Amino acid sequence: MNRLFNLFRLVHIHPLLWLIIALSIITAHFWEVCLLIGIIFIHEIGHAAAASFFSWRIKKIILLPFGGVAEMDEHGNRPLKEEAIVVLAGPLQHVWMIAAASVLVTFNFLSEDLYQLFIQYNLMILVFNLFPVWPLDGGKLVFLLLSLKNSFTRAHRITLVISLFSLTIFSICVILAAPAHINVWVVIGYLFFSIYYEWKQRRFIFMRFLLERYYGNKSNPDELVPILANEEDLLIQVLERFQRGCKHPIVVEADGQQKGTLDENELLHAYFTEKRLTDKISDLLFLY
Repeated sequence: MNRLFNLFRLVHIHPLLWLIIALSIITAHFWEVCLLIGIIFIHEIGHAAAASFFSWRIKKIILLPFGGVAEMDEHGNRPLKEEAIVVLAGPLQHVWMIAAASVLVTFNFLSEDLYQLFIQYNLMILVFNLFPVWPLDGGKLVFLLLSLKNSFTRAHRITLVISLFSLTIFSICVILAAPAHINVWVVIGYLFFSIYYEWKQRRFIFMRFLLERYYGNKSNPDELVPILANEEDLLIQVLERFQRGCKHPIVVEADGQQKGTLDENELLHAYFTEKRLTDKISDLLFLY
């Protein structure tokens, strides 16, 4: 119960949302906006509650004029199953909300009009959030799926490419079906900016991933995935092959023969602590 109470203390309302609420009062749409905000709030609390269960570091839960976000101070080094649960915990809230509304309307505790509006809002948010577009839940699930077999950098890059393609297709559909829908274009603009900003920051995000892996919380992954590296490979080239959800022993080869092995922490220590930014993997074999 204390954890849930602490989550409510992390809730922040974006200043523009207050403007939206004020406009809804003027235009007599206050209750509709409150209903939409309430659904978004429960969605984000779902993410935050699951993250809290796994002892993630939650920075804040922000309610925006066009959605919400639960910001976590985690950087891709939690087990993939754990991350999948946290991502899916948001969309799953809509299932019980729709079920509860169906029970209430059956026993006449909810009017038919309010029920239809509630179902419409729930389905709209659920379906939209599952679009394969970063940073929506669907985009995060794509990132997790790609991370099963790809390095962090490759999975992240492909996710953003898929997101851009999917959002472009969605934008074309909006142009054909509802070109004058201003609210949708605001959301589309925000998503395009998010993808652009994530792409621009991808190197920083990768470094944060490595730093968290070295200094941060140790997730103790069960799976060991060896990385075969040529002795001429640069240290950073090997680090770029690191994957989420597993630990890497580094097998160094030369001319098809094994010359030695390194632990991933030795590579991270050499890069971040000893600042050996331009070393080859063979140079580390003589050090450790």
